[in-house]
Amino acid sequence: MSVHVKKNDVVVVLSGNNRGIRGTVISVNAAKCRVVVRPAGREADEKKNENIRIIRKSIRKTQDRPQGGFVELDRSYHASSVMLAERYDKRGSGPANKNGKSQGRAS
Repeated sequence: MSVHVKKNDVVVVLSGNNRGIRGTVISVNAAKCRVVVRPAGREADEKKNENIRIIRKSIRKTQDRPQGGFVELDRSYHASSVMLAERYDKRGSGPANKNGKSQGRAS
């Protein structure tokens, strides 16, 4: 399945706790329609794994990791939850009638 964003595109998050945050796409998984986004302005900090959504997962003790411990992993967004920033800026505030007022529900 194709995804409307590519690596290094600037996108805006449309849903969730991070709604409205701009960032760049780090990776795209087209098979699962998932994208990983890094906040805008963080490209200089390549050593730090700063992502918009990071989870901290506990790891069981193994021979490779005798102490066990925690690992920080990147969480991804579904591709429908992000939009290209150019398109987001062009869309405006929504539909308007002749008077310039929105056609939303009257309160």
